[in-house]
Amino acid sequence: MQFRKTIFIAALVANAALAVPASAEIIATAMTPLNIRSGPGPQYSIVGAIPDRGHTTIIGCIQDSLWCQVSYNGRQGWAYSQYLTARLSGRSLAVAERLIGIPTVAYQPPLETVGSAVVTPAITGTLIARPATAEPFLTTPPPNVGTYVVDHPVAPVYLNGEVVEGVGLPETVELSPVPGSDYDYAYVNNVPVLIEPTTRRVRYIYR
Repeated sequence: MQFRKTIFIAALVANAALAVPASAEIIATAMTPLNIRSGPGPQYSIVGAIPDRGHTTIIGCIQDSLWCQVSYNGRQGWAYSQYLTARLSGRSLAVAERLIGIPTVAYQPPLETVGSAVVTPAITGTLIARPATAEPFLTTPPPNVGTYVVDHPVAPVYLNGEVVEGVGLPETVELSPVPGSDYDYAYVNNVPVLIEPTTRRVRYIYR
């Protein structure tokens, strides 16, 4: 009986160590350069970005969603929590795992202007999670490559998730070649990206 009581107390202590007081400010760290969007989804416009290893305040997360409302350098928006971690009790934990104490928030879309229609792009697939060993470009690609990608936009495709270096594109996404380069490109979630054709991984993002 004493043994069971000891285990129960130990479990309570462990849970308390991971808990965050409701009033505490939750600071998260971006594991990669991460877009801040005007709404909780890839179809919303980009209003800012958190740099690699940048710190942002989490206001709250939508229940059963990977999108969280954040504040960075005075700008509020929505970020994809798969690439955010929070440090609690000396441990770095993924925000996507819904740490105890993170408030739940709801998205309130802005009121539509009378007489105008809001067109929501169709989400046609899901980005493939990047491997832990994904290696981004060490340097910026040649300027002529970026010039071509930006000056020759293609129809954007919208996929669940957020565009970061190393994620993969499903086979349904059509890639366009960059003349004189070993890379292809696409506009994913309305962001121009350079793609490695053999792996279909995002190797560079033009912001």
